[in-house]
Amino acid sequence: MKASAPPPSLTYVRRIRATPAKIWNAFIDPVEIMHWWGPDEGPTLAAETDVRVGGRFKVSFRTRSGELFENLGEYLVLEPPRRLVMSWWFSLTPHLRSVVTISIDAVDDGAQVTVRHDGFTDDGLPITHAEGWAGAVAKLATRVEAENRRATEGT
Repeated sequence: MKASAPPPSLTYVRRIRATPAKIWNAFIDPVEIMHWWGPDEGPTLAAETDVRVGGRFKVSFRTRSGELFENLGEYLVLEPPRRLVMSWWFSLTPHLRSVVTISIDAVDDGAQVTVRHDGFTDDGLPITHAEGWAGAVAKLATRVEAENRRATEGT
């Protein structure tokens, strides 16, 4: 018998010059999510969160190429401001569910954010999860780092 391969996973790590609390908030606050969700410069169209274990989130976004996506999930673990675990799926493929773990660790100049996405598949998706997380976390970093600069400069 041939052993089946484990489901794919990815890990994306980025240092961000912001407090863990500020980054945590960017992951759970729908107002903040509107500023950074999605893989590229396309707009986030709507964001809803029910931040409690068992609560759900839903985010709609359009990519730069015009494709519309609706991302959904359920909060599985909430340990503010350092760890968030959530199930993950797209409305187009609700049967393809995966798990995302966000770890936020304090470091000297801010925080290190680690996104671990387990059990995903990119079958039929025009963008990969790796591209998506890299683009989204880059936008999140730009947003919270700009807020930190404004706060320290007093503007």
